[in-house]
Parts: sequence; C-alpha cells; structure tokens
Amino acid sequence: MTNSRPAAPAARTPQLKSISLREQAREAVRTQIVLGQIEPGQVTSVITVAAELGVSVTPVREAVMDLANLGIVEVIRNRGFRVPVLTDHDLEEIFRLRTMLEVPAMAEVVQALDGAPVPRFRQLAQEITDAAREGDLTAFLDLDRQFHLGLLELLGNRRLVTIIGQLRDQARMQGLQKLADQGELTRSGEEHLDIIDAIESGNGELASQLMRKHLAHTRGIWAGRSEADS
Repeated sequence: MTNSRPAAPAARTPQLKSISLREQAREAVRTQIVLGQIEPGQVTSVITVAAELGVSVTPVREAVMDLANLGIVEVIRNRGFRVPVLTDHDLEEIFRLRTMLEVPAMAEVVQALDGAPVPRFRQLAQEITDAAREGDLTAFLDLDRQFHLGLLELLGNRRLVTIIGQLRDQARMQGLQKLADQGELTRSGEEHLDIIDAIESGNGELASQLMRKHLAHTRGIWAGRSEADS
C-alpha cells in the first residue's frame, strides 16, 4: 500500500492593483507642473485639464485637491487652480533642504546595505540614462523619482521619504527640455550610475559626495542651466 501525499496547494496568483483615474490624473498633473507645462501664476481650468487627459472632471478635481493638500497648487474657487510662482530663492531653499537630508542619508544607505548589490537601482539608473538620452522627459522624471525615493525607503524612515517627495514636487524642471535638446541631460542620468557604484562598493563618503554633486547639478536644471553655480 503506497502512502499518498496531499497535493501541494496551488500557488496564489498575485493580485494586480488597479490605479484609479484619480491617481493617474494626479501623476499626470504633477508631471506637467514639474516640467513647467502648466504655466505658474495663471489660473488653470480643471475642465480643460480633464479634456486634455480624456477623463471626466471628477478625478481631475480630486487630483487637484490632493496636490493642493501637498502645497503644490492653490485651488481657486469656481475657477480652477494655480501653480505658485517660485523665485530663485525658493528653489535655493529646496536645494539646501534636499542637500541637508539626502546627502547624509546616502552614507546611512551604504551602512544599511553593507556592500550588498542593488540590481533594481542599477537598472533604474540605466533606464534614467536611457530616457535622458532619448529625450523622454516624462519617463526621466518618473524613473528619477523611483530611484531617489526608493533609496531613501531602504532606511525605513517614511517621514524622510515624504518630505523629500514633497520637496521634489515643489521644484520646477524648467531647464529640462532645453538640456535634453542640447544632449546635456544624459550626464545627469549617468550620475545615478556613479552613485550606485559607490553604494555597492561600500563607500559611504563617496556616495554622499556624489549625491551632493548630483543635487547641485539638478539645482542647475531647475534654473535652466547645466550647473548650479554657472
């Protein structure tokens, strides 16, 4: 008589998470704001944005409220919303805050990983560089956001991730298109690969230095020039 073993339970199929229209609208509007495609200081109609995105007004209105709660837009009652105008001083404040937080955080990331490879981030860094080379600004911003916030998430400090995410959203990449057209954006993309090399080598000091340099370069992009001090 043979012993019969119970059949192994069938592997569970992972459930896919649907992204609501509200979330999609929020990300679309966020990207347009960061790229400067929505003119700062001017009132923008929710109806107009909804028509451009091909959705109803409701998810766009909800998305705008989300962005208003984050301080990214100002809601103008019965008219739409407005993107605040940022001065060079505003951008400098954002740059300094990100530098104070992200630069030392890289040393902590290196310590936490202890030389372990991070293939997901290396892949992201390569995709960022590819998007920069191809001039795909929407992909560049999305991948760049995943890279920076993803590294910070490794520290398990959700407040840090939230703060940096909000600071990123408050900035304007008004020089992104120009640098992409000139072929200079690729250099910014390649800096992500350098940061990953330093992290995987276990060199926290170098990773921090490279992040500082990268943020300074990014500060220049905000202002429409290749370097912050040019």
